[in-house]
Amino acid sequence: MKAEEIYKFWMTQPYFDKETKKELAEIMDDKEEIEDRFYRDLEFGTGGLRGIIGAGTNRMNIYTVRKATQGLANYILKENMRQKGVAIAYDSRNRSAEFAEEAALCLAANGIKACIFESLRPTPMLSFALRELKCAAGIVVTASHNPAEYNGYKVYWEDGAQITAPRDQEIIAEVNAITDYTEIKTISRQEAEKAGLYETIGLETEDRYIETLKGLSIRPEIVKKEAGNVKIVYTPLHGTGNIPVRRLLSELGFSKVYAVKEQEFPDGNFPTVPYPNPEDRDAFALALELAEEVNADLVLATDPDADRLGVYARDLGTGEYIRFTGNMTGALILEYILSQKSACGALPHNGAAVTTIVSGKMAGEITKRYQVKLLETLTGFKYIGEQIRRFEQTGEWEYVFGFEESYGCLAGTYARDKDAVAAVMLLCELAAWCKSRKLTLYDQMENLYKEYGYYKEDLFTVTLKGKEGLEKIAGILEHIREDVPEQIGGVPVTQFRDYREDIIQDLKTGGKRATGLPRSNVLYFQMEDDSWCCIRPSGTEPKVKFYMGVRGESEKEAAEKLKKLSDAVRELI
Repeated sequence: MKAEEIYKFWMTQPYFDKETKKELAEIMDDKEEIEDRFYRDLEFGTGGLRGIIGAGTNRMNIYTVRKATQGLANYILKENMRQKGVAIAYDSRNRSAEFAEEAALCLAANGIKACIFESLRPTPMLSFALRELKCAAGIVVTASHNPAEYNGYKVYWEDGAQITAPRDQEIIAEVNAITDYTEIKTISRQEAEKAGLYETIGLETEDRYIETLKGLSIRPEIVKKEAGNVKIVYTPLHGTGNIPVRRLLSELGFSKVYAVKEQEFPDGNFPTVPYPNPEDRDAFALALELAEEVNADLVLATDPDADRLGVYARDLGTGEYIRFTGNMTGALILEYILSQKSACGALPHNGAAVTTIVSGKMAGEITKRYQVKLLETLTGFKYIGEQIRRFEQTGEWEYVFGFEESYGCLAGTYARDKDAVAAVMLLCELAAWCKSRKLTLYDQMENLYKEYGYYKEDLFTVTLKGKEGLEKIAGILEHIREDVPEQIGGVPVTQFRDYREDIIQDLKTGGKRATGLPRSNVLYFQMEDDSWCCIRPSGTEPKVKFYMGVRGESEKEAAEKLKKLSDAVRELI
């Protein structure tokens, strides 16, 4: 059916509630809006749903949530895993609690127990909980760091990681097979509880999570000595991080933690920030003001579902607060873990770290020094979680740490997704370690640059909304794929990777080989001077992302190379 026909169906069918019809009636004369809301079903991608909240097939609402959950339920039933149940968590976004409840009641209607947190919780706590409770799957209602008008729905499997191939495609097929909303099952909460199919996850799970994170500490004696001397400004950006982050730091002895009052409590409208993303400089405005007032050593922000961590640290030389990228934070924590475990004799002989193909390349030099294996995956932390599972199955490697450039990392195997709560703890421990040596985090970052090289990275995005936007994004990649550049910014391309076609091509010899990674619509260029760039459509937003990185002998040289590369990549569009 065409968009207008589906619109009329939603307006006339008794299955859809009065509020939905009222919202749709307001756009009756807006053909463009009707087209955008109904030209497709909101895509259940390899991680789940993400979209603008509202009425329509291409929006996040109780009906699209029920459809996704019915598809997941059908898959769980086919896998004969009904008895294991599904864990559910949700963040502070508008309608998150409602969507989580709808998912729980749909599962219960299908005879599958729903274990749902009693209030909002970070995404990594869901990953931990479903493993602890030995559930078949997990659901998190969140749109991560997207703007306030968005919400989303992520699916995890029993290992605690987001679904990957082939399971993701099998679940997607079940969701797409549902064409009639009226056939989707749901029951009341009272019915679900009476049948023993609705269970609340209590505080004891959070207690075990906090104790597990405390066990990640490598130098507890240094933390005990120096924690009270580290001044920390923290903002949860109106999200889920406030209670677990501050509880964890308090229990470890970090007594000088200053919360940004205006952003302390959950609010799905995110009134103090244009974009609740710790990657965005504007999100730190209030936190940096407070940092100046209290003379903080470091400034930390977690995103709404507390899986990403943004960092600023003071440069005592200039008095300024310096922004750390996700790659910088990842490299700092990686080097700290490897160096301290090596010093303590606790580094496994077959240790491995995992990053993604678009993450900073300093990780390669750090792991080389400590004789730790480094593996690269496609973009997305679910692929890092997949490697942890593989290590456990084969025994070939022992996971030590993983990070991606988009401000996410994980130490330990208690969860299978990035964890900003744990990252805060480890970074604060590193700050305490630096204090014990009369260093700052900024000093330590400079030490890494001097030792391993000045690695710098950049990212820019092109946003193209709507149906036409998706077509243009596809066209950008096809154009580059059909005419592979031999040089970028005057620097010869030595290697071209097309992950959709599963090809790595040596542009000097013409030789080709497989990528060894799952197929994905991603293009990657390796240049002669160790520079690189990568192009991929976003999996969650109508954007195409351009990543790039360089290595220089000095900060100035690296900055100049990165500027030149960034300008050249923009010319590829």
